[in-house]
Amino acid sequence: MNGYFFRVWTWAASAGAGRQVGRVEAAGVRGLGELEAVVMDRLWSASQPQTVRAVYEELLVHRRIAYTTVMTVMDNLRRKGWLRRSLDGRAYLYEPVRSREVHSAEVMGEALADSTDRAVTLMHFVEHMSPAEARLLRDALAQPGRSGRGQTPGRGRAVGGAA
Repeated sequence: MNGYFFRVWTWAASAGAGRQVGRVEAAGVRGLGELEAVVMDRLWSASQPQTVRAVYEELLVHRRIAYTTVMTVMDNLRRKGWLRRSLDGRAYLYEPVRSREVHSAEVMGEALADSTDRAVTLMHFVEHMSPAEARLLRDALAQPGRSGRGQTPGRGRAVGGAA
């Protein structure tokens, strides 16, 4: 998977500043830096669009960081096409353009495109699946036309549409 590095990130509030455990998050993926990956994880995990202040306060529990750093990272992510924003009073609300699942599928597609033998690459990928993951793949392949396209990140509604 040329150029793709996966890091493990989950914040444990009770564990103290900066402790990382658990959850897989893509970092260093074609222009997505470490802090950008952390911010995207927070926004993908949120149930609604977030202000810079909300993301900043959540990150501040786990690490020393300046508000302006978070604001700059979120604006950079918007300019790169990862986030969209809308004005809510005097503050912007930010939300991911694509769901975590769509992003993961794009990363897998890029890795497959980099392969010189797609069939062999797919076989290696499937060989490393757990029985539960293989079952999920079989179920997904058995449902034609169900791609989840047009879904707003983690909220199950059409982009730009109502819930």
